[in-house]
Amino acid sequence: MGSPEYVLTQHAREVLEKRGIPLEWIERALAFPETVEKDRVDPSLEHRLVRIPERGKVLRVVVNPKPHPMRVVTAHPPAHPFG
Repeated sequence: MGSPEYVLTQHAREVLEKRGIPLEWIERALAFPETVEKDRVDPSLEHRLVRIPERGKVLRVVVNPKPHPMRVVTAHPPAHPFG
């Protein structure tokens, strides 16, 4: 299975660069999320969470899955330990 089709919003591009989040991690969260949560404020958004073994933490990627291709809105760097 390949990476899902997606586009990055301008905000997402800025966040990835500023926070040093590789696209590989974003694609991992989009293709193989371990958990998917609905956004508490905007019902059109999903939070896709995936473990980043390289950091021993969880990455949160916020997406709008409705349009095609889906839109990556923002990402939060690996912050919470897993295990």
